[in-house]
Amino acid sequence: MDPTLDLDAKLNAAFPGKVVRKDLTGRIKEGANVPVYVLEYLLGMYCATNDDLAIEEGVTRVKKILAENYVRPDEAEKIKSKVRETGRYTIIDRVTVHLNEKHDRYEATLMSLGVKGVEVDAEIVKQYEKLLVGGIWCILGLAYDASHRASPFVLTSLKPIQMPNLDLQELFEGRAAFSRDEWVDVLLRSSGLEPTTFTPDAKWHLLARMVPLIENNYNCCELGPRSTGKSHLYKEISPNTILISGGQTTVANLFYNLSARQVGLVGLWDVVAFDEVAGINFKDKDAIQIMKDYMASGSFARGKVEITGTASMVFVGNVNQSVESLLRTSHLLSPFPDAMIDTAFFDRFHAYIPGWEIPKFRPHHFTRAYGFIVDYLAEWVHELRKRNFSDAIERYFQLGGDLNQRDTQAVRKTVSGLLKLLHPDGRFEKKDVHDVLVYALRVRRRVKEQLKRLGGMEFYDVHFSFRDRATEEEHFVSLPESGGGGLIEDEPLPAGHAFSISPGAGGLLGVFKVELQVTDGSGDLVRMGAAAHSSVRDPLNVAFNYFKANSNRVSGSLRPDGQRFLLHLTDAQGVGDPVQISLAAFVALCSGALGRPVQSGLAILGDMTLGGTVTPVQDLAASLQVAFDAGAKRVLLPMASAVAIATVPPELFAKFQTTFYTDPVDAVFKAVGTR
Repeated sequence: MDPTLDLDAKLNAAFPGKVVRKDLTGRIKEGANVPVYVLEYLLGMYCATNDDLAIEEGVTRVKKILAENYVRPDEAEKIKSKVRETGRYTIIDRVTVHLNEKHDRYEATLMSLGVKGVEVDAEIVKQYEKLLVGGIWCILGLAYDASHRASPFVLTSLKPIQMPNLDLQELFEGRAAFSRDEWVDVLLRSSGLEPTTFTPDAKWHLLARMVPLIENNYNCCELGPRSTGKSHLYKEISPNTILISGGQTTVANLFYNLSARQVGLVGLWDVVAFDEVAGINFKDKDAIQIMKDYMASGSFARGKVEITGTASMVFVGNVNQSVESLLRTSHLLSPFPDAMIDTAFFDRFHAYIPGWEIPKFRPHHFTRAYGFIVDYLAEWVHELRKRNFSDAIERYFQLGGDLNQRDTQAVRKTVSGLLKLLHPDGRFEKKDVHDVLVYALRVRRRVKEQLKRLGGMEFYDVHFSFRDRATEEEHFVSLPESGGGGLIEDEPLPAGHAFSISPGAGGLLGVFKVELQVTDGSGDLVRMGAAAHSSVRDPLNVAFNYFKANSNRVSGSLRPDGQRFLLHLTDAQGVGDPVQISLAAFVALCSGALGRPVQSGLAILGDMTLGGTVTPVQDLAASLQVAFDAGAKRVLLPMASAVAIATVPPELFAKFQTTFYTDPVDAVFKAVGTR
């Protein structure tokens, strides 16, 4: 049996009247420039069934309603004429309201009809405050009265397009009929996507986009390629979200209008999403500071007023380079405008969704199966914002020591949001909490990794983990794009192999691997890989010439002139040719010639001159962090760097078995473990 059909049947049985076939939306939307939730509101009225005949009749009726009542801007004059000639007429339009202080009345603007000054009863405005900020789609009854003082168009009725009578108990009982995987598919199909076309990781990212809808004061960003649907959810799926396109806004619009004494978007919407983050531009100098206050606490001060809000903040934008290129040259938050490149601002993000792991949408990514009417989905996620599932972590797990207070808060909010989406009835098991916890740690760690690139050692603690309360076993989470993890394995290496930490040509620190093979020859050095690059020729010559001149100090049995040395250098993290590689190359030459491997899990830091003078590590704290990220368990440090230990966080320094060397030969003996 087709699993799609089976799930369709279960969904119709568990939620009769609350689901709709998603391909109908696509059939009807052509020619009607209205959000999906408006179309599905109408489809839910006439097509919420699995009876094919009834569906076709309903589609015909919905098309007729849109043809006769939806206002297309190019037909606005025709609709105005109908209102005038018939006396009364019903339309579907987006309505915004403002207060006319001069005449002390509320007046509506009908966006598509192009009519302004329509008087609105104050009770309607009190009931639907979103009319004042951003506006909402409504079914309107209009009459025509030429003698009316403000506008000849008179509002006789106004019904916002939203589903009434939400029964959460019905949702909880219906959820029990589905496994977790089935429920994930239902949620994705409800947003119009076909889950069978996405990888498990991509499904998690698509679900994460919904977390701001269900969790109060949730801050996240998603950057990635174009055409991956980053803003679709916030523009089309829910009437409780508002998408700010183009990035232009003001403090008065977003937070609080002092002159009108009116709360802005954050007090009236569940989600305020910014499209195209690169173009965000605030006219007010204090806007970003107010935003930071709000994102941290859910409140802000404006004049003498302390305002609170529950709106989540979402930032979406495009990445124009590959992730690898960005990591090599800057950081993954670089698409933000310069005014927002601030560690204090980014530290308020609870999650960074990797948009580059979601495929560009193609026709087969959109579903033809059943899903929730998006207005029903929007209503129950809105209602669940009042609940909190973050305490689920403590039932089974304990967060690791690298998570500070902001990290912990971010992870708890992501866990709460995902659990509410997946298990709105609150019935979940240890594995469910484990899976959402791992994802929550990853999306917060992605934020923290970028903070480390921007702010240095202030944000060194990025190794997020959690401990199982039952087994006391600690689990670490990693990120695919970070690389490094496991580069320096705690396993025996062949003789002549060594790892070094050095700045690359662009200034970024990275891991470099020296691999040496020794054969019979006449004392020559053959360079391969990055070792053949002109920029590392001199540092390798320093190592080889010092080796030939001082081999007898290492061992009287060494005969460099009777051997050939094949040296391969690898830039393991793509940071460019190394600046400090002479000492590591010297150690590798000695190790290969002796036939004795260096200690497992060892990272060599520091450098040397042709005369054998040891030079200290340029940035010890950051170098140790890179070594730890790469999996090193031991580090070999020049004694000249001992004074810089005070700059290293004690928790980081304690991660290593540290050995100091005084000169290059001493470094060889300690690397191979003879001293």
